[in-house]
Amino acid sequence: MGGGEGSTAREILRHHNVEKLVMCDIDEEVVEFCKSYLVVNREAFCDPRMELIINDARAELENRTECYDVIIGDLADPIEGGPCYNLYTKSFYEFTVKPRLNHRGIFVTQAGPAGIFSHTEVFSCIYNTLRQVFKYVVPYSAHIPSYADTWGWVMASDSPLELSPEELDLRRKQMIRGENGYLDGKTFSSASILSKAVRNSLDNETEVYTEETTRFIYGHGKHCQECERG
Repeated sequence: MGGGEGSTAREILRHHNVEKLVMCDIDEEVVEFCKSYLVVNREAFCDPRMELIINDARAELENRTECYDVIIGDLADPIEGGPCYNLYTKSFYEFTVKPRLNHRGIFVTQAGPAGIFSHTEVFSCIYNTLRQVFKYVVPYSAHIPSYADTWGWVMASDSPLELSPEELDLRRKQMIRGENGYLDGKTFSSASILSKAVRNSLDNETEVYTEETTRFIYGHGKHCQECERG
């Protein structure tokens, strides 16, 4: 879901065991521009394993019948008035995403800022929302220089998500074409060890992301307005 510039598709298609990738993005202009001018991702757009669809991701998942081993939410941030905030809700995860996952399937989504001062904007709420839907939920983060902040992601499944760094490295060597410049087993293990302050916030988060209790980043939305009034 999302990923219109093609970077997520490029990295997925490096895996030899990927038979089919469905990329669905709502913004055709972005996709066409990146296909034409973003040379680093041009090979991904030409890969015969990729099916490119221009549509709303929610509508596309609801209308499809096939299931997937992995669903990735490479979405725009949940910004008030934006196109994607409904794709972070409990109902979307429970009734649209989860039914489209195969047995042992994995869902992963970008989850907004995860810095020491910014993680309570949406990251903690998205994490807690996924905990209401899936048995196993793993939050992780990394510093993104172009965002000038630490960024968060959340991985979720009804099957255990625990692999040692050595097992991750072995699978990476078996499945991925080329060498990663950043990610290996130890790096991912480190990324999933959050600071004490962030862990405490996630453990104590009670808000569930719904259509009625939406949170938005950058201090907007119902939750922040209520905080300001309180």
